[in-house]
Order: sequence, then structure tokens, then C-alpha cells
Amino acid sequence: MRNSWLVPLLSAAIVSLPGVAVSQQRAPDSARSVRPGDVIRLRIWREPDWSGEFPVDEDGSVIFPRVGRYDVRLDTPESLRERLLAEYRQYLRNPSIEITVLRRVRIIGAVHEPGLHLVDPTITVADALALAGGATPIGDPDKIRIIRDGVQIAVDIRQDTRIGDSPIQSGDQILVPERSWVSRNAAVVAAAITGSVSLVIALFLR
Repeated sequence: MRNSWLVPLLSAAIVSLPGVAVSQQRAPDSARSVRPGDVIRLRIWREPDWSGEFPVDEDGSVIFPRVGRYDVRLDTPESLRERLLAEYRQYLRNPSIEITVLRRVRIIGAVHEPGLHLVDPTITVADALALAGGATPIGDPDKIRIIRDGVQIAVDIRQDTRIGDSPIQSGDQILVPERSWVSRNAAVVAAAITGSVSLVIALFLR
């Protein structure tokens, strides 16, 4: 095929476009790193007193049972787990540790149960909305907006986008806007247009 050498180049360009095939790509470590405002869910096998959910303060530090304060700003879930494994080996034989970094976001707008929620980065935006009871009948979950520090972020997010593959951070607001009056009343508008057209045709044929 003529110009077949363009195919791989065009394919790479399409994948690199914002909002295209995001869910098929692994988020970079910078996007997956622990940030202030996150909550670390720590699970240590057979140690319920040392397990729990621990907030990351504004300095990027978190206090874990027995091992004390940690600066986690440069950590990913994997690197933090390795650090904690090394620490807890001082107290436990062959410790089994599970780390999940949760993002603390406020879901607002046209949802049934607006409020603050802890979301796992592995879930999708649709799953996050389900934590807030889902969109109301007048909500438009296909036009989600992200608000940070009172400013809307210019980004296109689909419902099937994973939280971890999106720019959503702890402290952000996920806004589900209301659908426009026209889309909410599409049947009424269609009936009105049909009636108007019928009336015009009837008058024209008289």
C-alpha cells in the first residue's frame, strides 16, 4: 500500500492525543505518586491493630503504627510497600503488607449523594460516581468537570476512564452538571416541532 510507512506514525500520534485511549496506557509514576491529602490504606496480615487508613498531611508525611512518621511524597504504592516491608521485618517474621493509596475527592452537582469520598485509583470515574449514588435524572455524567482550588481544569474525562489514569487529585471536586433544558425535554421539543411542521403543511395545503 502506498505511504504505508505513515500508518505507525499516525497510530502513535492518535494514541498520544489527550483523551484518546487513556485507559489503555499505564499512568506515569509522577501521576501515581503519593500526594498530600491522600489516604494510605495499610493492611498487615494478622495485625489488625497496625492496619488502617492513614492520612497524608500537607507536608507529605504520614504516621504509621510502630514505625512512626514517613515522608511519602516521592513514593508510589509499590515503593512505599517495599519501604514498609523493610521496617516491619524488625517486628514481624515474613510480614505480608498491602498498600492502597486512596484519593480524597468531593463529588458534587447532579448526583444523589454529594459529599466527600475516598476513591481507589483503580476504579473508573463511573464507579466513583456510583459511590455518590450515581447521577440524578437531570445529571449529565458524560460532561464531568474537575474543579481544583475553585478553578475548572480543562480536561476531557470519560466515564470509563480510570481515576489513576486521570489528572484527578485529592482535594479536587468532581462536578456532574445538569443536562441542558433542551436535552431534558427532548420529547416535548420534538413534539412541538412535529406539531409546528404539521400545522405549516396543513396551512400550505389549504
